[in-house]
Amino acid sequence: MLHLLYECRRHNYSKEGISFFTPDEFSQQLAYMKHPQGKLIKPHVHNAVERNVQFTQETLVIKSGKLRVDFYTQEQDYLESCVLESGDVILLAAGGHGFEVLEELEMIEIKQGPYAGEMDKTRFEGIKSNQVRIKGH
Repeated sequence: MLHLLYECRRHNYSKEGISFFTPDEFSQQLAYMKHPQGKLIKPHVHNAVERNVQFTQETLVIKSGKLRVDFYTQEQDYLESCVLESGDVILLAAGGHGFEVLEELEMIEIKQGPYAGEMDKTRFEGIKSNQVRIKGH
């Protein structure tokens, strides 16, 4: 059972070295890296390792604009929302989510494939604008 539903990181996050935001068992890993000039990272290849992925996890990188993300439990109950801006990143690990574009948006989405079409997701009615609770407010 996944306890962490999402991991939001603002564009101004900074910490020396490598910081993983996700537990080792997640099928998608999210890390932040800050290294000094001249740091060498040894060349490497990734080995073939069979993995069993049951849920799609997706990462969004906001290039420009503003996006409100609404978080829901797996049972479709609303939890809270957060607003992402240029340079922010989020990992949607479990539960449900919906979006409202608050300013013209460019973003990159990274997730597992192959895409299973309509079998990949269950759509449901989200919250109304007057029900939004912004995380940290």
